[in-house]
Amino acid sequence: MLIDADPVRAFMPYPAVAVPSAEAGPLAGLRLAVKDLFAVAGYRTSWGCPTKLAMSEAESGTAPAVQALLDAGANFVGKTHTDELAWALYGLNAHFGAPINPAAPDRIPGGSSSGSAAAVAAGLADIGIGTDTGGSVRAPASFCGLWGIRPTHGRASLAGCMELAASFDTAGLFARDAGTLERAAAVLLGPDVADAPAEPRWLMPVDMVARLGPEQRAIYDASFGSLVAEPVSVYPDGGAEALYDGFRVLQSCDAKRSILPFIDATGMPLAAGLDERVAFARGLTEADEAAANAVREPFAAAMDAILGADGVLLAPVVHDAPFRRDAGRAVFDAFRHEAMKLLAVAGMARLPQVVFPAGTLDGAPFGLSLIGPRGSDRRLLEIAGRFFRR
Repeated sequence: MLIDADPVRAFMPYPAVAVPSAEAGPLAGLRLAVKDLFAVAGYRTSWGCPTKLAMSEAESGTAPAVQALLDAGANFVGKTHTDELAWALYGLNAHFGAPINPAAPDRIPGGSSSGSAAAVAAGLADIGIGTDTGGSVRAPASFCGLWGIRPTHGRASLAGCMELAASFDTAGLFARDAGTLERAAAVLLGPDVADAPAEPRWLMPVDMVARLGPEQRAIYDASFGSLVAEPVSVYPDGGAEALYDGFRVLQSCDAKRSILPFIDATGMPLAAGLDERVAFARGLTEADEAAANAVREPFAAAMDAILGADGVLLAPVVHDAPFRRDAGRAVFDAFRHEAMKLLAVAGMARLPQVVFPAGTLDGAPFGLSLIGPRGSDRRLLEIAGRFFRR
């Protein structure tokens, strides 16, 4: 890493290698932290996995998404921790440890982009780049009190980045404020493809909001209550459980093709949690994948119809603030299943989602979000900054 100290353990302790960046540009003077799934010239890439790290040599090139930020003037300050193989949601790597959540040190930071989120929240970087498959930018942004974006699926290049689940993987960003996130997204994403109306048509997803408890709902109402929003229902037949089950099957089928060959070829040991996910993926069939896609595709079409060109969903990110780092296994399991029923909405529909800080619960951050039409990423950021900048 290229910083003097890392009090929140956000960065991989690689020997410092200077990475060139442009002297001028829209991101000049801003510090960039990079999740250790992306190739950066001169650095090894671990994927959060000791076996992969032992096999890794210094990269000869830099991933295009990272290079775009460097070419815009951002200064690289280090590669950041991730959950092992990016296949988790909490930021607790059994081998390399867990970054501290600067906004709530006794709580989990969220993963798998935990290091990038912690670095930005601690003021050690101004921009963090991570990946979001099931919620790995959105959950840490909510947990650490940050602005974050999961772009439209396929909008940002993932060349030179570890693949987990190709039909869900996205390259996302963190920042401490809306303006910085907008500047970084402009570089990473380029212009929106389609014009959209200047004013949003607000939509309240009543079935998503119904999953919030009273304290969480109070923060939701305080943030969104002054807006005139049309009530809509978004979950498919079978409800949130059907959507989450479809996501879990499709992500695991993708991982079965991308990650399991590496696991099998290396014989790497499987940490608790990862072993269960691998076993689940191994048991899936083509029929299981087809059934899950039969949920996804009509759901994505229905979401496109609900949003149209101007709809903006006033959405929870997850159902609660981050839990304590020393919580028991039952808390870990229950939280993930509940959180994914909300996070799966944008992922299954391939839509952009912008997260912003909204309040605190028992001293820990709780974020909210906007979900917009496919390809409306930068407009969605502008709307979030205009209405919810704090």
